[in-house]
Amino acid sequence: MYIKNSKIVVIKIGSSLLIDNNMKIRQKWLSEFAKDIKELINKNKKIIIVSSGAIALGCRKLKLNKKKLKLDKSQAIASIGQIELMNLFKKTFNEKKINLSQILLTLEDTEQRRRAINAKRTINNLFELNFVPIVNENDSIATSEIKYGDNDRLASRVAQISGADCLILLSDVNGLYTKNPKIFNDGILIKTIKNINKKIENIANKSTGFYGSGGMKTKIDAAKICQLSGCSMAIANGLSNRPIKKIIKKNDCTWFLTKVSKLDARKKWIISSVSPKGEIIIDEGAVIALKKGKSLLAAGIKKVNGKFNKGDHVKILDKNKNEHARGLSSFNSMEISVIMGHHSNKIENLLGYVSKSEVVHKDDMVEV
Repeated sequence: MYIKNSKIVVIKIGSSLLIDNNMKIRQKWLSEFAKDIKELINKNKKIIIVSSGAIALGCRKLKLNKKKLKLDKSQAIASIGQIELMNLFKKTFNEKKINLSQILLTLEDTEQRRRAINAKRTINNLFELNFVPIVNENDSIATSEIKYGDNDRLASRVAQISGADCLILLSDVNGLYTKNPKIFNDGILIKTIKNINKKIENIANKSTGFYGSGGMKTKIDAAKICQLSGCSMAIANGLSNRPIKKIIKKNDCTWFLTKVSKLDARKKWIISSVSPKGEIIIDEGAVIALKKGKSLLAAGIKKVNGKFNKGDHVKILDKNKNEHARGLSSFNSMEISVIMGHHSNKIENLLGYVSKSEVVHKDDMVEV
């Protein structure tokens, strides 16, 4: 149900789904997974894949033991393995005529507002070009201090940045059980979780060994980020062929439900910025339009104060300096000084290139 109603879907796959215990590539599984992605694309869904496997594939190529690698060596191995990983995806997905791109991120790229906005813009542009981004942590440059260390939390941040409707963490288990099912026969799969309370966290902490590296704890951390981002999240078994189709058909997994809408989460993120970079002064007509929930257009702007870039957080004031809203500007301050007071259909001629018609879109704006 959650996948069917989603426009943007992020899917995280671990290295164990790509490579088996004997270091052999699970080519059949990846080919079947590509069929899942093609079906979702045919249903007009935008897909992002967060994939592990660079270090594992690098070790496979060089016949090294992953567990014995030091950080600096693993960074070099990751750069070798990243080529192997993308070649593997490209070869398999080309057969289904799926266009792929690559995005490498670090912790700082997702935590810092400026970088996060740039990442979002790149993802949106790739969607417009009908490409599927494959995202991985940039292991080649990430140090232990600025490293996610697991792709569960990275995937949740990617879901947050992209405005995804749902995130699917494909694992080697069906989801979160009340007890470790490998030890207890009476362990029951928890189908839906609305609130991550201490009881849920205790179950996750006790299950660490069962759920592998990072365990269930990193998945719970990811779920917390998603719940506050307006994004549903599933923990599901990805080992079988066509795992996404199986989730849609049987729903045999654990879903973490959202606590807020995507729009509310985004607006909370906007207003949390401590220091707006500039001010936009608007006329009375624009004030009335904002109160009706409209976007801010160039025609209603009288003046711009300060120097700021596209995507920066700005205050929106009337001529008496009363603050009416805050938002993310679609133009830099120089561009606004050129187009202010003009109708939206004049923007292309004034700037010399095609751009948005809204200076601050209503979805990027919060009334104050």
